[in-house]
Amino acid sequence: MTPHTTLPAVAFSMTALDAQALLPVWILTGTALLALTVDLFSSRRGATWSAWTTLAGLVAAGWGLWRTYGLDRTVFAGMVRLDPFSFYFTALIVGATLVSVLLSWDYLKRTDIHRGEYYALVLFAAIGMVLMAQANDLVMIFLGLELMSLSLYVLAGIRTSRFESTEAAMKYFLLGAFASGFLLYGIAFLYGATGSTNLERMSGWLVESPLAGNPLVLLGVGLTLVGFAFKVAAVPFHMWTPDAYEGAPTSVTAFMAAGSKAAAFAALVRVSAVVLSNVPVPLSTMLTGVAILTLVVGNVVAILQSNLKRMLAYSSIAHAGYALVGVIAGSADGNGAVLFYVAVYAAMTLGAFGTLTLLGRGLDERLDVRELGGVGKRHPVLAGLFTLFLLGLAGIPPTAGFTAKLYVFRAGVETHHVPLVIVALLASVVSVYYYLRPVVVMYMQEPSGSPVEISRSIPAALALALTAAFTIVLGVLPGGLAETALKSVLALLP
Repeated sequence: MTPHTTLPAVAFSMTALDAQALLPVWILTGTALLALTVDLFSSRRGATWSAWTTLAGLVAAGWGLWRTYGLDRTVFAGMVRLDPFSFYFTALIVGATLVSVLLSWDYLKRTDIHRGEYYALVLFAAIGMVLMAQANDLVMIFLGLELMSLSLYVLAGIRTSRFESTEAAMKYFLLGAFASGFLLYGIAFLYGATGSTNLERMSGWLVESPLAGNPLVLLGVGLTLVGFAFKVAAVPFHMWTPDAYEGAPTSVTAFMAAGSKAAAFAALVRVSAVVLSNVPVPLSTMLTGVAILTLVVGNVVAILQSNLKRMLAYSSIAHAGYALVGVIAGSADGNGAVLFYVAVYAAMTLGAFGTLTLLGRGLDERLDVRELGGVGKRHPVLAGLFTLFLLGLAGIPPTAGFTAKLYVFRAGVETHHVPLVIVALLASVVSVYYYLRPVVVMYMQEPSGSPVEISRSIPAALALALTAAFTIVLGVLPGGLAETALKSVLALLP
């Protein structure tokens, strides 16, 4: 056999391995295209069939993830990394997307936005999130970020009959494009300094080169961190969050709050562990001020909110601050705590927003705290679930929120960031006020107007049951997921 005949065989073998490694991504992509096609050729019940197709595709993506579990290799010329870290976040994103689709099922029908393209956009956003988690190259992170963001922009404005939805999409788009510009400039500066956008090659250059501390590198790192800070909604780069969360359909807000934050932290943790740990300026120096501002502003401004979606938006900002404590710690335990925290936060946030999707009938949505009077008596199960998720977000034991904060704070103390941990503890105490206010109104006040009527939805009930079980079980038995998170982080270390 001549060399001329063996080269194509080798190329084909590598292509097959690459394709097999990204099996969940191919399944999600095929499902998104199929959901669009089903809606196109089924005029009467197209959206319902698209929803069923999406659920089936997400289950199939979970199967594809299981089939590829255990792979530890780079594919597509080093652009994508398959390792325990990427498997952890892919599983989290697929699970969050599945719960989001269940929450959307009847909510979209009730609000008259039940269209097949909704589910395709959700899947395309999920693909972008997965690519961000699997990226081993700054260019791939940017491509995944843009795919996710463009889909979320459209989803935020999909309720075209409401001005607030269109306004939310426009604000999200303008500030998201601004953030993408920062990230792209940061990538360009880092490429100019190191000669590569591959994370592993950049890390090697920073370790070996005496020029690792030159201004070009530091400027690139700073701009890249600003881009990530926009996506995790850290102060002062949080301006888009309250308006986007409030104006978007509630089911979209739930998906946006859980999925996009998980993907952004996946990229941030990978970049910080592989690349930024070798930069002469410590990560704590660059991010401590941002974390403190995020904790203080998120919790203090949330107290002033009467709209539940805006309150949870500022809560989301505050939770980014708690997770940043683990990133700043920089240790394996710290980054492992971030992974655990993001998973727990996603479950509790999906549950909290999922509860809001059921508060109302028809086009009515009860989103003001004062409108919750009497819900505890008239709808005790829904009120109990909402209370559970709020207590979890407040970090009250025995919920998973308490355990997640405990892991993050412990990592901060172990790495001698005690002042930051003290600020986070005080901010957590402040948060109890605005989390308990809806609970007090539900159980201790009578309706100020007509009583709240809730929607009945079996898919949403299933989604809330899953998130509630996740919140309780991980509060009592956190060891399994915490150990998995730590092993996932250890896979990033040389």
